[in-house]
Amino acid sequence: MQKYLIKDLAKYEGQDVTLMGWASNKRESKGLVFIVLRDGTGWCQCVVSLETVGENLFEEARKVSLESSLTISGKIIKDERQMGGFELQATSVTLIGESIEYPIANKEHGVDFLMDKRHLWLRTQRQWAIMRIRNQIIFAIHKFFQEEGFVQMDAPLFTGNACEGTSNLFETDFYGDTAYLSQSGQLYGEAMAFSLGKIYTFGPTFRAEKSKTRRHLSEFWMIEPEMAFYDIFDNMNLIENFLRYVTTEVLQNCEKELVIIGRDTSILKNISKPFPRLSYDEAVKIIKGEQDVNGKNAITSLEEELKMVQARMQAIKEEILQREEKLKVPGMKKGEIGFNQAQIDKLKQELADCEEQERNIPQWLNSARNFEYGNDFGGSDETVITRLFDVPIMVYNWPHAVKAFYLKRDPADSRFARGVDVLAPEGYGEIVGGGERETDEKLLIEKIKEHELPMEAFEWYLDLRRYGTVPHAGFGLGLERLVTWLCKLPHVRESIPFPRMYGRLLP
Repeated sequence: MQKYLIKDLAKYEGQDVTLMGWASNKRESKGLVFIVLRDGTGWCQCVVSLETVGENLFEEARKVSLESSLTISGKIIKDERQMGGFELQATSVTLIGESIEYPIANKEHGVDFLMDKRHLWLRTQRQWAIMRIRNQIIFAIHKFFQEEGFVQMDAPLFTGNACEGTSNLFETDFYGDTAYLSQSGQLYGEAMAFSLGKIYTFGPTFRAEKSKTRRHLSEFWMIEPEMAFYDIFDNMNLIENFLRYVTTEVLQNCEKELVIIGRDTSILKNISKPFPRLSYDEAVKIIKGEQDVNGKNAITSLEEELKMVQARMQAIKEEILQREEKLKVPGMKKGEIGFNQAQIDKLKQELADCEEQERNIPQWLNSARNFEYGNDFGGSDETVITRLFDVPIMVYNWPHAVKAFYLKRDPADSRFARGVDVLAPEGYGEIVGGGERETDEKLLIEKIKEHELPMEAFEWYLDLRRYGTVPHAGFGLGLERLVTWLCKLPHVRESIPFPRMYGRLLP
């Protein structure tokens, strides 16, 4: 049997085809059954008419329930009103696998429930679209680096040393020796760059932070390029070109998916604009409200937004009450009842979003007002500054005390390290961290001791400085954080098929 895919239906207009998939929705009227079939490539409404298929096949169609698997044959008819622009007029229906009392109904469910049913939640249209965008991002990442002459390499997942201390690592027994699940492939990337010039690794990494924030996963995928003969400025140029390339690929190839998830792409289309580059000192002034950005002040804009959110909350509550009173009026038509209930549900979701903003904004304000110079940026600080920009921003030259031991000291001011963080706009914060690497063996030894790391575990790493060291730099991109920003997701848990994070190991 020829395999036909929903995504290709335009090729078969007016022809008879057989589709195989799952019923994502079904409704009935007199003599008709409407089944929305999904096959992993798209959705197609299939119309089963009693007059056309006869009583036996019509009853087969009536047995179909949510997420039943089935085969439907019929003629493809153009219909612009339908998703995908086509409809199938059925001539036969064959039920393959029943689905009795499918747990995820076409209604609102709590996040914990959906996370417990993640293996089924992935079937929904929104999750389908997010996973396809994730796939496009991954493909674009490989395309960019391959076109730029990079070689893909692989770093070990079992390591005997840590990049940034062992407090947030998963420890394991490795044939009697202590080993850790990798938190980064970067150190090994440096060794590989000294062989091949420009390399990148792409693999899973692990952090044992007991953090339950919208940005944290315990298992996530990292893209880590490393380049010989690059300084921090070469590095920043590469990062900017890389993010611009990947975002453009998503905009060009995922238009349908971005519409499905309701992503406003206007911000993403700004990706062609230059990325602002701020020193740590400049960024701190902006966060504390001591320096404006295009006439906007971080502190006063948040204060104004809080007032607007609170006013909107009051208006939403009043509208919900008005619609609930309408529903009490006798004689209201079924369609009108359904419309008002749908509007109430929509308003309640908006109210929940506003309530979250009302909780968050005071925390952001408190963090900004009390930020102490010399500290690293927390999630609140990143949110405060990135809400003032419509493109990713680069913050560079950080106090060396808060950054990784392997970053090079700034030759102009040894208080700072030549690191760079890229913060996504719209409050999403860090998606890239990187910098120029220290080449001085003595300074590197001092930093290893300062961070109380086991010297013997880094002897091989010090060899890179002993035998033909060169300026080199690199960065790490968290794939899931990039997916989260490009899709504008409320939480990183939707950016990966099966999230692993503090308190979540199943399914």
